[in-house]
Amino acid sequence: MGSQAGSNSVHPLEAGDSSSADGGGAAQEARALDAYSRIVTSVADLLIPSVASLKIMQAVRGGRVPAGAGSGVIVTPDGYLLTSAHVVGRTRSGSATLSDGRELMFEVVGSDPLSDLAVIRVPDTDLPAAVLGDADDLRVGQLVVAIGNPLGFSGSVTAGVVSALGRSFPAQGRRSARMVENVIQTDAALHPGNSGGALSDSAGRVVGINTAVVGPGIGQGLGLAIPINETTRMIVSTLMKDGRVRRAYLGIAGGPRPLPPRAARAVGRERGVEVVQVVPGSPAAGGGVREEDIIIDVDGAPVADGGDIQRMMTGAMIDRTVPVRLLRGGKVVHIMVTPVELDD
Repeated sequence: MGSQAGSNSVHPLEAGDSSSADGGGAAQEARALDAYSRIVTSVADLLIPSVASLKIMQAVRGGRVPAGAGSGVIVTPDGYLLTSAHVVGRTRSGSATLSDGRELMFEVVGSDPLSDLAVIRVPDTDLPAAVLGDADDLRVGQLVVAIGNPLGFSGSVTAGVVSALGRSFPAQGRRSARMVENVIQTDAALHPGNSGGALSDSAGRVVGINTAVVGPGIGQGLGLAIPINETTRMIVSTLMKDGRVRRAYLGIAGGPRPLPPRAARAVGRERGVEVVQVVPGSPAAGGGVREEDIIIDVDGAPVADGGDIQRMMTGAMIDRTVPVRLLRGGKVVHIMVTPVELDD
């Protein structure tokens, strides 16, 4: 009887198991927080030496005066840095302060306002270059770390998550504008001065160049970053080599539109780009594109939205006559168009 009673009774220490379980949960939460902290601190240790504070100088009568500030990411050991085009603006030089205190004058190698990217170079070697990742591998909710010089405070670190992918925002050149596609949206706090700085994944790979703060003021909880991907690498390589990015120009405005079922079956496409405007005198106008046409493919490549056409308008397309297949009044029409260089 006694042994049975003892087997069914609750020992005072056993009664505390629930509180022990709570304590275990708290300990587990603390361990998780420590793991989070370890990731952020390891990224900071790795990347802070690779992010410089930039001061932009503007020539005026009698000398040069400060004209702005931002951040830059060292991408090669021999002195190339990647930053935002709007940080350098139209200036050709400035100073870059590294985390070890060195202040080096930089020259602008190339700038591309239509992607908001610029490459600058400092006269030094053996610099701590950052490792570039691939933003195409990012997922919504993934941890990211932003490093830059917000409000002039160099080496500042903020952390957050990828809050959205595939965003776009308009970039303005001197005479032209275009949409920058596949922009990363993050809730890692960004402020003026963060522009041109690094957005990193948890492994310390730079997956974006911070470019904008969303909202009428600062610290609105949403920031945008230009993704580091194959397209970005091509732009950076071109800026290093040529100092500018050449783009082709077609001369239309339009948006995505589903194809009617019968037409979709006939052409093997589900969507196209409906033309809402044709610029007079443009290559599209000269080739016979009309408003309300639905462009199905260009040079044999399918197009489902304006971004598809925009991505095709590279320097290789300039002055090259290409076939365009479109739907007009329910009928498939084939025309030839010769894009010209976008004048910016």
